[in-house]
Amino acid sequence: MEEGKLDMVLVPIGLTVMGLYHLWLFIMVKHRPKRTVIGLNALARHRWVLSMISDPSKNGVLAVQTIRNNIMASTVLATTAITLTSLIGVFVSSSSSTTTSSLIYGNRSHTILSIKYFSILLCFLLAFLCNVQSIRYYAHVSFLVSVPVLRRRRGGEVVVSTDYVSRSLNRGSVFWSVGLRAFYASFVLFLWIFGPIPMLVGCVSITGVLYFLDTTTGFTRDLHEMMMCVEEAEMQDMDLESHGDGVGGGL
Repeated sequence: MEEGKLDMVLVPIGLTVMGLYHLWLFIMVKHRPKRTVIGLNALARHRWVLSMISDPSKNGVLAVQTIRNNIMASTVLATTAITLTSLIGVFVSSSSSTTTSSLIYGNRSHTILSIKYFSILLCFLLAFLCNVQSIRYYAHVSFLVSVPVLRRRRGGEVVVSTDYVSRSLNRGSVFWSVGLRAFYASFVLFLWIFGPIPMLVGCVSITGVLYFLDTTTGFTRDLHEMMMCVEEAEMQDMDLESHGDGVGGGL
């Protein structure tokens, strides 16, 4: 195969590998969330919100501090993304007339080089926007999590306004995850600067690492189920105690 045509073959293959993996991950999160870290953490965050809102006077400070840590993490990533975007823009504008290195095995035309830098720039811009949205949701949750809520029963199930709070918290986490994966994609595109072969190797390697990070083990799922059972038992005991106090007060 000609050297100039390697980019037209290997780059789409690498991007297809990453795209198919994330499509599989999306399906697993929607239909079998406990098999993925994203789905399992979403369930854990819902339980965490329920625990924090159950006693805001006691858990309010802890909840706000926890969310503040998430805001700080998103702020660091957003600052890093916009800084790298600016640096890439300056580098491209200052090196537009330079010749490419002969060490690059692949298409060395200025058009392909501009596409490479522009793709990296788009990844960093996506990471910045996603982390800004993550900060927006986390800041909103920091107000809601310390607000007392009213409980009522519907069909034997305790219904509280935690659904909206946990949904906002999970959306912030989703935006944070997408921003982080944009950083991963920028690393792969950075390898493309050195040729399509390093880029393909990077796509396959990162996909394998992400599979290891995104999937859960049987031990993790069992531990999560055990923690959920213990928490539900404690909440039922608290409901019985509060109901008993109400009956005693009435007598």
